[in-house]
This record gives sequence, structure tokens and C-alpha cells, in this order.
Amino acid sequence: MSDDRTAGATPPHLVGLKGLCPRCGAATLFAGAVRFSDTCGACGLRFADFNVGDGPAAFLTLIWGAIIVALAVTVELSLSPPWWVHALLWIPLTAAGVIWSLRVAKGWLMAAEYRNAAREGRVAP
Repeated sequence: MSDDRTAGATPPHLVGLKGLCPRCGAATLFAGAVRFSDTCGACGLRFADFNVGDGPAAFLTLIWGAIIVALAVTVELSLSPPWWVHALLWIPLTAAGVIWSLRVAKGWLMAAEYRNAAREGRVAP
């Protein structure tokens, strides 16, 4: 499998971690915190043609929710801080964790979709 999609393609983990274009590796994948750009400014790949969906958002919110609840219960039982300490700790940590991991997951899924030439309603290449 050495077609043009895999020969010079950016590895999926780097696409997710650094927001790189899956084709050329330029840092043009995201236009906002978790919003994709329409096209790559370097190679012209249309990111709008890919359908990553909202699956990662629900999945990652549940994962981060479980982690934060476990940490909050641990802190409450061991230190018993006032309620505002919990608010100062867990709200920003939850938001930052979900946004960061959402960027990584969406970038990784976009790279996998590009690499496998996946399109909606298609089973075989």
C-alpha cells in the first residue's frame, strides 16, 4: 500500500497532536479551538469534504467526566476544601481536557479518513 495517500502522508498521531494537514504536514488543520479550516492553505486539501462527526465529543466528555468526578471525590474526601475550590479546580480542568483531547481525536480521525480514502456510503475502495 504505497499510493499517494500513504507515501508522503503525515502520521495520524501528529495530525491530531499538532493540527497538521494530513497530506502535506502544514499546521493548517484548525481555524478555531476545535473547528476545522475549510481548506489547507499550503496544499489546497479540502477539509470540508471529510466527515469526522460529533462522536468524539460525546465519548471524550464521558471519559473526562468520569476522571474529574473521581478526582473531585478524592479531593473532597481527603482534604474537604470549600465548594469554591472545587469550582476553581474542576471547571477549567474539565474544559481544557475536553477541548485538547477533542482536537487530538478529531485530527486523528481526519487523518485516518484521508489515509484510508474513506467516504460516506462506501464499503470498498
